Amino acid sequence: MFRIARNLYREGVLGINRRNAEYTLRYNERRLYPLVDDKVHTKKIAIAAGLAVPELYGVIETPYQIRTLDAVLESHPDFALKPSRGSGGNGILVISGRSKNLYRKISGILMTRDELKYHASNILSGMYSLGGHPDRAMIEYRVRFDPVFEAISYQGVPDIRIIVFLGVPVMSMVRLPTRKSDGRANLHQGAIGAGIDIGTGITLTAVSGNEIVTEHPDTGNKITGVKIPKWDTLLKLAAQCYELTGLGYVGVDIVLDKFKGPLILELNARPGLNIQIANRAGLLPRLKLIEQLQNRTNSIEERVSYAKKHFATDQISRIEKI
Repeated sequence: MFRIARNLYREGVLGINRRNAEYTLRYNERRLYPLVDDKVHTKKIAIAAGLAVPELYGVIETPYQIRTLDAVLESHPDFALKPSRGSGGNGILVISGRSKNLYRKISGILMTRDELKYHASNILSGMYSLGGHPDRAMIEYRVRFDPVFEAISYQGVPDIRIIVFLGVPVMSMVRLPTRKSDGRANLHQGAIGAGIDIGTGITLTAVSGNEIVTEHPDTGNKITGVKIPKWDTLLKLAAQCYELTGLGYVGVDIVLDKFKGPLILELNARPGLNIQIANRAGLLPRLKLIEQLQNRTNSIEERVSYAKKHFATDQISRIEKI
């Protein structure tokens, strides 16, 4: 076990204990966590800062308000219903259309109004929230993913996770829904994670569980070598979240909508570490490089330019020697 740990450290892999002790606890003040733990709050501060997010149609805070759900949804034939304080994609319900008085899920399964309201009630009870605490239900715009993902995604919407450290994007991956993940972009539920070259926005290796894969299991199409559109815009949007929240170490989840372009989906003050597997590279060398900067870059453009220059694939071997 000690030998394995030593080898991982040599490869620059960041473990959860070190992440907590040296990065989340050191660079993320506890008082700032509510800004990202509550998606309604995150959306409001992002809108105030002029950052793009999926449109919020309504918020249900009490069981009594569930009675008004029909009125809220009257002008929205498709939408996403999700917990404000949920995690791991749990409790998210995506409605793609209607058939008379029934709601059609993205999988094609039909739901009654009572079933929809029951789901909203479960959200309020805290069934899907962090710690099981009472929650709020959000109703928001249903994202239509960019056509670039049609060949490498199953039903759900892929999202792009970018780790930002002291305002600099340091590592990224795209999470691709599969049949196994029930159309959710969640690695723990069976989605595929493909690393993205920070310098070019082109997908690298992909991982399914602990296995390296090259093709999507449901579509059979190649995952590596896909160019992510609007890559510079995505990096800038992620970098802005440093000023937005004040968090030094943050995971920024962005979706690429077919019509609206990049939209911030949510932020995470304790982003997972499997992004390193997807990139087949450790986070530590990149984080240390940022910490060693004597004169930190101030503008968003400078920080993005620095990331593209130093964390591009052809630079990784040089950085890992630091």
